[in-house]
Amino acid sequence: MTIYLYWGSDDFAMTKAINALRDRTLDPAWATFNADKISPEQSDAVIQGLNQSVTPPFGSGGRFVWLVDTNVCQQASAEVLAEMERTLPVIPETNVLLLTTPNKPDGRLKTTKLLQKYATVEEFSPLPPWKHDEIVSSVRKVAQEVGVKLTPDAVDLLAESVGNDTRSLYNALEKLHLYSLSAGPQPLSAATVDQLVTATTQNSLQLASAIRQGDVGTALELVADLINRNEPALKISATLTGQFRTWFWVKLMIESGERDEKAIAAAAEIGNFKRIYFLKKEVSAFSLGQLEQILALLLELEVSLKRGTEELSTLQTKTIELCQLCRPTSRR
Repeated sequence: MTIYLYWGSDDFAMTKAINALRDRTLDPAWATFNADKISPEQSDAVIQGLNQSVTPPFGSGGRFVWLVDTNVCQQASAEVLAEMERTLPVIPETNVLLLTTPNKPDGRLKTTKLLQKYATVEEFSPLPPWKHDEIVSSVRKVAQEVGVKLTPDAVDLLAESVGNDTRSLYNALEKLHLYSLSAGPQPLSAATVDQLVTATTQNSLQLASAIRQGDVGTALELVADLINRNEPALKISATLTGQFRTWFWVKLMIESGERDEKAIAAAAEIGNFKRIYFLKKEVSAFSLGQLEQILALLLELEVSLKRGTEELSTLQTKTIELCQLCRPTSRR
């Protein structure tokens, strides 16, 4: 396949993939002549990129044509569509045409359908912070890629420390790889990870945990830390909603009489059913009605933020309300 569409907001992961694709395509000696990076500011960017994609490379290696931040999967003229229909099927095997966009392609557009037919489409979006199992799987995958052996406890601790931040994950594993070169072939333990990897971020899942415990002080500190690190308020809201929705489904299945942990995990969309044991403990003091109230309050938070209210004060106010609702005296 010589056509690629990369989309998503995980810039670090996408950049790594772009560099790898570029290196596979180009001969370093001829890279200056055969690499085209076309910015969206150019009025005919797509047409220019398509024309370059069918131009034979100079010297050895292939030609690499990159349409940066293209909006061809959000809107496109009839002229662009016609040119794509004419060009995409005849791009030479020596050449690579790469289109990147931070936005999800609109599947209703003919241009998107055309790219889905001819291109390799890859998503580069951060994993939802509440999808712990997927983050753990990502840590295992990247650790294998970097060449670091970790114990299961070390994998869990690293996942908790870096969350869904791909850049932090790679940085941490590079540090652990350097350490492992002198430490021997044994898998690195959680204690080693704890010593070498600093949890540089307080994540929204920790905020959800503080709210669940009714700890107003810790929760407000976490809110301030997240905002100071430019964490989008709507992303914080989405993480809280996702975590409390998981707790809600676990409680709902328990209240309905379900005892099979695998069935509970399936209903709550949890990949590792062994987590249900811990989730049961986390929701044991809550009533189903209380969790419904919390989700309603989180919906109010989302609506307020989408209406443009001041982020920090809105999060602080709703955090206090959520903590009050989660305190033992309010549980019924």
